[in-house]
Order: sequence, then C-alpha cells, then structure tokens
Amino acid sequence: MRITVVGTGYVGLVTGTCFAETGNNVTCVDIDENKVKKLSSGQITIYEPGLEKLFERNLKEGRLHFTTNLAEGIQDAQVIFLALPTPPGADGAADLSFVLKVAEQLGNLMTDYKVIVDKSTVPVGTAEKVHAAILKNSKVEFDVVSNPEFLREGVAVDDFMKPDRVVIGTNSERARKVMGDLYAPFVRQGNPILYMDERSAELTKYAANSFLATKISFMNEVAVLCEKLGADVDMVRRGIGSDDRIGKRFLFPGIGYGGSCFPKDVQALVRSSEEVKYDFKILNAVMDVNEKQKVFLIPKIKAYFKDGLKGKRFALWGLAFKPNTDDIREAPALYIIEALVNEGATVCVFDPEAMPNVKQVVGDKIQYAKHQYDCLEGADALIIATEWSVFRTPDFDQINAILKNKVIFDGRNLFDVQRMQELGFYYESVGRAVSKP
Repeated sequence: MRITVVGTGYVGLVTGTCFAETGNNVTCVDIDENKVKKLSSGQITIYEPGLEKLFERNLKEGRLHFTTNLAEGIQDAQVIFLALPTPPGADGAADLSFVLKVAEQLGNLMTDYKVIVDKSTVPVGTAEKVHAAILKNSKVEFDVVSNPEFLREGVAVDDFMKPDRVVIGTNSERARKVMGDLYAPFVRQGNPILYMDERSAELTKYAANSFLATKISFMNEVAVLCEKLGADVDMVRRGIGSDDRIGKRFLFPGIGYGGSCFPKDVQALVRSSEEVKYDFKILNAVMDVNEKQKVFLIPKIKAYFKDGLKGKRFALWGLAFKPNTDDIREAPALYIIEALVNEGATVCVFDPEAMPNVKQVVGDKIQYAKHQYDCLEGADALIIATEWSVFRTPDFDQINAILKNKVIFDGRNLFDVQRMQELGFYYESVGRAVSKP
C-alpha cells in the first residue's frame, strides 16, 4: 500500500518507518527542509531504541522517502496520516492550526479517493473539522478516520509493531476496509482492532492517558502519606499492584510525570470538559498534584542544608522525562534545576541522551558532564531525576570517593534504603524511610 505521513516528529517518524517495515511504500512530508535533508541522507532525528535499524533498512530498500513537497508526497497515496503537532494553547486547549492548515491544502491537491487519518492526539470533534476543511476545496471523495497512537517513548517500536489494540474511528465501510488491510500484519496474534465512531476514538486517547496520569498522581499522594504515617510506599505498591483490578503498571512513585503526552492530554481533556460546562474534578486534582510533585525533593534538600542552598553544588543524574528517550518536555529535572539555580546553587548534570536538548533550553546556567561520575566532583549532594538503567547499579565506592558529602536525594527510588544505610549514605527517596548514617 502507498502511504503518506505528514509530519516527521516522534509519532510521524515511528509511524512511517514501521509501516515501511511491513512492506508499504511510505513518503514522509515535512516543511523543515533541514530535517528532510538529514532524514533523506540517513541521519535519524530522534532517539528511540530500535528505530534506527528499521529506518536505515527501509531507506536502503527504497520503501521510505522524505520530501517537503506535499503535492508530490500525496500523489499516489491511498492513505494519508496527519501526524502534526497539537500543542496546548494559552487556555490549555489543543492547537489544531497545523492540522487544519494541511487539511485545507489536501482539498486542493487530491485527485482521487483517499483516506485521511488523524494520527495526532486531537480533541473530540476534530475529525469533523478536518472533514469540513478538506471539503471546502475537494472535488473528489474521501474519508476522515481517527486512529490515535498509543506509543510509549522508549519502547515505541515494539508498541507499534505489537500493539495492545488498534483503535479506528470511522463510520465508512470503505475506509474501514482500507484501514483493516493496512493494520492486518500488526494484529496477527489476536490483538484486537477496535472499530468505533470518530468521536469515541478521539476521546479514547485522552481518557487512556488521563487515567494513567491519575494512577501516577494517586501513588505520589500515597507516597506523601507513607512518609507521614511511617509506611513504605514500595510495600504498599506491591500490595495493591497484585490485585488484577488495579495492576502493577504506573504505580511507581516519583517526582511526577512529564513528556509530550500526559501533561498536554490531561490539560486538553480538562479544557474540553470546560467547553461543555463539565467540571472534571479528578483531573484538575491530578494536574495540581503533579505540579507540586516535580519539585518534591526541593523541600527535602532545603531541610538538610539548613544554612541555605546558596553556594552549594549539586550533581544531577537524569534530564529526560523518562529513560530511553531524549525528550525533555515537561521533565521534572528542569523544574529541579530552576529551583536550585534560583536559590543560588550550582548544578552539574549528566544524562545519556538528553543533554544536547537541555543545553538548547537552559544554556550555560548549568554545567554538563561527559560521564556520570564527572559531575560528582566537589558536589555537596547527588540528585537522581530519571531512572536510566545505568544509574541503577552505580559504583558506590567511586561515588563515595568523589562526592563531597555522602548525601543522595533520589526522585525515582532506585536504591534499597537498608543498603544505603549500611553503606553510610544519607539517602532520601519518595515515600520511604530516610537512611541516616
């Protein structure tokens, strides 16, 4: 099948590459000439484990193409995916201007029947707006389908190739047949294709992400309560996670969620609720809890350094909002850095992938280490903000030899409290006892 993907961001590049991997001929369109030039020459523009190998193979085999020309890109396409940004506006609502602008252009360019697919995360009713925008200029038949993505950064290739489910929103039998054929290779193991109306499909994506954000925030609240009541959040997590009705995933406490999806999608669903005069109280609480959680470690750090943070030096491990990605959007580490710098502290950071992105945002306000142990030199304490695997089993002897004080503030609960006490570290985490040497 011939496919076009408009937009080569995270979702667009993963979508296009994975469809090419199953034998489709895919053309990706983007207005960024520099990005298209890089991709065409074999230089991948995002970090996602497993993607580069597929990207290089399909580029070499001639199944993956890149262009800045929309008319050229859609010429022979049977299906056109819109994987365009939908950033939050000032009021929290998703900005559909990129999506609707391309939709209007498509109306002028299409010469035969095509299926237009909303792959971006969009509010309920967007498929109707896209249909109207195309219809203004179109002289041919077409269908607009909602097909939300459920990709987790860090494991996006596996999520795409082996999806838990595929959600397709359409009332058109013709579009349903096209989409069913396209996704058939991905559901051979019996994972379902769920057909529904467009509005239900659009709401499914927002509801899914908002529910997961709620689980995270709930556990973070439980962690706060554990500290006050003398309980261990890890024990509580295991106890409730063993219940099949609750499940084990998304129950790990920490310093809040970030990334491109959860913050934006929760905010957008709240805004959609307000538009129909519904007060979504739970999600408003979720946003409030998460904002506070991002700087959860700061009061702990201030309480330890009673003489203030001015002139103190901190090592920070982890900048990305989660491991196995270079995405720093809404990353808690950025909020921690800002709070420390505002207090007059010096910060030296290390992250396996995200440092170039942080440098573009933060610049020279902080220092960047080439290796994880380098940033410990002269530091009064180590702060952990992302649970990269490389941080899970560090050389504690080396940490002890370099770090000025044996003090660690862990926002991701990487280490065992008892072991840290035996090693002689002052160790504070989230929802657990404090290790005091």
